[in-house]
This record gives sequence, C-alpha cells and structure tokens, in this order.
Amino acid sequence: MTDQSPQSARRPLEGVRVIEVGQLIAGPFAGCMLAYFGAEVIKLEPPGSGDPLRGWRVVEDGTSLWWRSLGRNKKSVTLDLKQPEGRALARQLIDSADVLIENFRPGVMEEWGLGPDAVKQTNPGLVYARISGYGQTGPYAKKPGFASVCEGMSGFRYVNGFPGQAPVRPNLSIGDTIAGLHAALGIALALFERERHGERNGQVVDVALYESMFNLMEAVVPEFDGAGVVREPSGTTVTGIVPTNTYRCRNGKYVVIGGNGDSIFKRLMDVAGYPEMASDPRMASNSGRVEHQETIDTALATWCSSRDSDEILALLEEARVPSGPIYNVADMLADPHFNERGLFEQVEIDGKPLKIPAILPRLADTPGRTDWPGPGLGSHTNEILHEVLGVDEETLVQLRASGVID
Repeated sequence: MTDQSPQSARRPLEGVRVIEVGQLIAGPFAGCMLAYFGAEVIKLEPPGSGDPLRGWRVVEDGTSLWWRSLGRNKKSVTLDLKQPEGRALARQLIDSADVLIENFRPGVMEEWGLGPDAVKQTNPGLVYARISGYGQTGPYAKKPGFASVCEGMSGFRYVNGFPGQAPVRPNLSIGDTIAGLHAALGIALALFERERHGERNGQVVDVALYESMFNLMEAVVPEFDGAGVVREPSGTTVTGIVPTNTYRCRNGKYVVIGGNGDSIFKRLMDVAGYPEMASDPRMASNSGRVEHQETIDTALATWCSSRDSDEILALLEEARVPSGPIYNVADMLADPHFNERGLFEQVEIDGKPLKIPAILPRLADTPGRTDWPGPGLGSHTNEILHEVLGVDEETLVQLRASGVID
C-alpha cells in the first residue's frame, strides 16, 4: 500500500488530456470518471448557457447541484462551435489532446469538420470516443438517442416491472450512465493498446446507449435461441432463482433476502419458523424451490410482516443469511459502512459545504479524488486558450466581442 496522502497520491491518468464536447449525461459522465482519475478534462461548452445539465433538477444559486458532481475536476471553456473561429480553436485543442469525447447526433462533428477522418490527419494518436443512441452505423444511427427509448429497445425495460403491467423505469438516467461507463472503459482500453505497442495510432470508440444496456442482459439471448424462452418481468424476484425477493416488514420498511443457496435456504426457513420447509426434500435444490416459489414467498412475507425490519435483519445476520435494507439517500449518508468506505466527498460552493458521491472503482495505490466541484461556465477559458494555444489578450478580447467565447 502507498503511504501517500490522498491529495498527493499519483493517479493513473495524469498527463492524459481529454477534450469533452458532449453534454448532459453520457459523455460528461465518461469525462467525469477520467477527470477523477487524473486526466486533464477540458470541457467545451456553448457561450451563454453552457451544458444544459447546469440547469437540471435541483438548482441552488443558479446552478444544478448535479453539475457540481458531474462537472468535478473539469476545466470549463466556452466556444461557439457554430462559428468558424470557434471550430478552429476547438480543432487546435483536439490536436493537443489524447482523447476526445463527443455525444452529438452522428454526423454533427463531421459537419463541423471535426470528425475522426479529419482530425486523424493532424492527430493520428487521438482516441476518439463517440456516444450516441444507436451507434455510428446501421439503419437507426440518425435517430434521436434518448436513454429512455434506448433502454426500452435494449430489452432492459421489458424485464423490469411486474407481470401484466407496464414496464417500469428506475428513477435514474441509467442508460446514459451505463453508456458513460462503457465509454470510459473503451477509452482506457484504446489508450492501453496505443501505449502497449509504442505507437501513436488512436482509434474510434463507438458506444451506443441501447448496446450498453443490451450488454447487461445476461442470458436472455442464449435462453431464447437455445430453448425458446423469453425472459419475462418478475416484479421483485429474479426468474429461476428462489428465494430472492423483497419483503415488507411490520414497521413499513422493506428488506431484501437472498436465500437461494441450498444450505442458506435451510437456515433461512429455520430462523423464520418453518422447519418443515427447511427439511422438505422437494425444496432441497433450486429447481424444486422454483416449483414451490409461491409457498416459500408467502411464508417469508408472513414472517417479515410480523416483525420490524431491524429485528428481521438481526435474526438473518445471526443465521448467516444474505439480507439487507432498502436504502434511500438519507439512509446512505447515515450508514457507518458507507462513510468508512469513503463514498462521500465534501466540496465547498461559495463557502458552503456540499457532499457529492465518490467515483469508483477504488484503486489501492493510485486512487482517484475530487480536486474541485463543477466550475462556473467558462471559468477556464482564458487559461486554456492562452496557456495551451498561445492566444494573446488582444485576440481573446476580439473573440469575446464576436461571441465565440464568453
């Protein structure tokens, strides 16, 4: 283990420059991960309003609290890419970079003269990450790629919900975030490939939202192709694994119980007061328990409804049965394990403290960290254009007057 302090520890992506021209969630989440682990992420935003995420959801003092988390460690530069001067400056920044992240509609970057074929002429080592709804090729490539629609097409929404009811979506933009994770992984793989051979040849990382969610679909394809089985929604359970379910307790709180191992099932039913089910040979294996799922779930629901959640969880922990509560955010912030594991980091916004989530995975010797929260719009414009591109003060004044920068 390293003896470096968290604020001085080396990070794995130090020295990597990233230009982020995405907006809202998928591209910026990938950029957030790279910035957390040491990359210099220069975020290009349109003058005036910037990334729309700055105004989404809960807003304090004119800026979204979400932005303070998603924009962490990034340098904000305003550039109007609809003007030739803005595109020329963007091209110079891209030529200085190791990675580009964009999540515009396919074809937009090409229309601006900033597509992969154009920039590789001057920066052949660039890793060019593209995030869209349906990918850069195929008959659906030009369709609008909203996460909610892509989650449905991926198959994810179909299995998420209760039988006979409309599919349910989590109250999160999960498709965007999962696509951002795939983009960050693809970028890391492409950088590794580039450096492993001592070459300066970059490549395009093509990430589609619907494919990122499709990547989570476990065995639905081989089960259908090999046995004709369509995985259906199953509410709070998982098809073919029993018991694993969510149960309401006497105090109104819910607990999750995973008692699907053979020996675990015996301990579970004993502690729940059903020894006859614990020793029933028909339920000794998972296949038998699947056949008797309704009986098992009814018994466990009855047991949980007779006790408060804390008592249920204490009994299950003593019996070595995997179980846990259903947490909301207040529960997370109060939980000692979350805090001991460092899942919250505190930043300051105009002198006021704000907790934001840490970014994972956890690296023992080269951990990531938050250096600053999401910055004000254009707060690094002068610094980047002057120090990276050598733009002088007179030119900056002219660019500002013409609206190319704020």
